[in-house]
Amino acid sequence: MTAGTWRYGRDERGTVAMFGAVGADAVAVLRCDRQGGRLFLSVAGDTPTPLTVRTSSIARTVQLGATGGTPSYLAATLAPADPLLDAMAFSRGRFALSRAGAAPLVLPAWAEVGRVIEDCRA
Repeated sequence: MTAGTWRYGRDERGTVAMFGAVGADAVAVLRCDRQGGRLFLSVAGDTPTPLTVRTSSIARTVQLGATGGTPSYLAATLAPADPLLDAMAFSRGRFALSRAGAAPLVLPAWAEVGRVIEDCRA
């Protein structure tokens, strides 16, 4: 498992779950953009490469694009009803994010993930 913890929060755009070490920048982020009606799955990095999401029931590759922020993150846009989101939330204990040129992330499937997904579906 990747070291760290999930943190849940709200801001003017919606809700967000961030995973990483306490006191450090997040290595993975799941954000609900309520106004835009979409979710963003982001990983730290600056070179857009495909991201493979592996859960206990689904493995799928999504395209990443640069977010333009500092620090640098790459994000995939997902519809709130995308079955990949349910697979992440209900995966048996963990799910993995991997892409070329970066260490794989093995993240716990904690309640914060499902909470952000449900926030976007409401």
